[in-house]
Amino acid sequence: MPEMTASIKSALLVLGCPEVPAGTATVLHLSRVQGGSLPPTGTPQCSGIIETRDRRHSMPCDADHLLEYIMDGTICAEIFGRVRSERPLVHHITNAVTINDCANITLCAGAAPVMAGAPEESAEMAAAAAALVLNIGTLSTVQVDSMLLAGRRANELGIPVVLDPVGAGATAMRTGAVLRILDEVAVSVLKGNAGEIGVLAGAGGTVRGVDSCGIAGDAVETAAACARIFGTVVAMTGGTDVVTDGERVLLVENGDPMMERLSGTGCMASSVVGAFAAVEGDRILSSAAALAAFGLAGERAARAARGPYSFRTDLFDELFALTPEDLAAHARVREPHGI
Repeated sequence: MPEMTASIKSALLVLGCPEVPAGTATVLHLSRVQGGSLPPTGTPQCSGIIETRDRRHSMPCDADHLLEYIMDGTICAEIFGRVRSERPLVHHITNAVTINDCANITLCAGAAPVMAGAPEESAEMAAAAAALVLNIGTLSTVQVDSMLLAGRRANELGIPVVLDPVGAGATAMRTGAVLRILDEVAVSVLKGNAGEIGVLAGAGGTVRGVDSCGIAGDAVETAAACARIFGTVVAMTGGTDVVTDGERVLLVENGDPMMERLSGTGCMASSVVGAFAAVEGDRILSSAAALAAFGLAGERAARAARGPYSFRTDLFDELFALTPEDLAAHARVREPHGI
């Protein structure tokens, strides 16, 4: 049986579901998962057993299949809990417009930010961090050089790198800078909007300034194609966020339209993705959990907001107040049918 990820095992333990060896199969006590609901029985080629309080069901127990049934927030909550308990240092080389927002949203998520963009120190600072976030929003050649120095050092040390290709496709300089970083640095997560990801995937995405004007094709197919081209996890934000490595796909449905009415929410989302990547090696799970947490905070902030700026203040407060239990109950993360 394939190994389950640490997050799946931890989530089962959080639920009080210890893993029990039973020959070559695995017995998982999942009576509390989704209120005890189970997938259909009689699935062929069973590799494990699911046991509830009152009966046993045969089903495949590989990690991907199990994920389909417990990605209701439990795994998201477990990763979020580790961000809060470990408080990882997240090194940012980011844009001047949103640098303060990115620092504060990182703090509200439970991590610790450092904003160090000078090439003279970027590699050294990256070595001290648990994750590196690169954001080209206010691009310069000096900044790109600094990103490359930090990115290479992060790669040497196995530190995850998140790249936000802000405005890719708007100018040749921006697109070229993103392609250069992707060529010279092993990027763990490429987090962008639909227009940026569409441009990089060659799928007809359009960008005006740094804002997405959408894509011509299917969102999941576009994100998956981009992931395959660059050999990374793509987190494409939109009405429904798409997280994929080109094969596995998770859709995140948390969020609110008000998040599109405020400058910097995409940059802040990248910071939260970096914080979650710092504590979880499965970048699909960490990215989906990060976007679910950020989106849920956005939903709650929108309830009382009178406009974009009161929403901005509430967004920070709601993420700060969010608990792993809240995320377990209200994260909306699923696999698309047919994938």
